Amino acid sequence: MPGRYFEEFTPGEVIKHEITRTITEVDNILFSSLTINTQPLHIDYHFAAKSIHGKPLVNGMFTLSLMMGITVPETTLGTTEGNLGFSDITFPAPVFYGDTIRVETEVIETRPSSSRPGLGIVQLEHRAINQDGKVVVRCKRAGLMRGKAKANAV
Repeated sequence: MPGRYFEEFTPGEVIKHEITRTITEVDNILFSSLTINTQPLHIDYHFAAKSIHGKPLVNGMFTLSLMMGITVPETTLGTTEGNLGFSDITFPAPVFYGDTIRVETEVIETRPSSSRPGLGIVQLEHRAINQDGKVVVRCKRAGLMRGKAKANAV
């Protein structure tokens, strides 16, 4: 499914993304290793056992990245010129191995770009939700999106 063009985003709309993903130990260790995140709370069972969680915590940056990836097919696949920024990133609940994540995206605002004809700026709020219905990550994102006329000219 291709992403949406600027004109196809409607403020107030909530997109419930089809893809879900169960997080594994391998995901967490690989991501933490690739990003050189040596926080023992993520990679050391004995250290994590003494934490308030009592077990390893999934790296929040992995969960944020997973959330963003899940949104791509139904929002920006082939229709974006890039991300302009992220804000208000919060992690309201921890994520552990075996948690299954689903994602919702709310369209907050749309406006034509004042400096780039044929493009528009879309403000989105993304929410990752675990199998128990708890929001585990939330963020706002501004994306620079192609308009339909710009797409036809490419």
